[in-house]
Amino acid sequence: MNQIEFTILCRKRNKTRIAPAAAVKKAALIAGALLLAISVALALPDNKDKPKGRLLYGKVLDQQDNPVVGAIVYLTNTRTHAVKTYIVSQEGTYRFPGLSTVDYEVYAQYNGKKSDTKSVSQFDDRTQVYIDLKIQGH
Repeated sequence: MNQIEFTILCRKRNKTRIAPAAAVKKAALIAGALLLAISVALALPDNKDKPKGRLLYGKVLDQQDNPVVGAIVYLTNTRTHAVKTYIVSQEGTYRFPGLSTVDYEVYAQYNGKKSDTKSVSQFDDRTQVYIDLKIQGH
């Protein structure tokens, strides 16, 4: 009995059977689709370790570019007017992680002396923004 006779015989008996060659093709097609789906899933970026929001960081310096330890950095969200502060480290650095994408103003103050106010725009698409703040007359 050849393939055509087998198919006709199966149809006469009202049974649907897949011929062996067709079954192999179908299985290969399913396996290929499954492999493609797995490779696409593995290629997608893993967002678990990705930091949320953007980072604003920098140094607070005097006129001679020395760190101003103990200065206070003020960060103001210009939409809500909420203020965050950071006390500068021994290296003169500050950092504000996890910031949302809105406009901010930042400045530093030490012993009544203040740096210029710098702005960070909501349209700045960098995930890390570095700004040095210089306190004049310190």
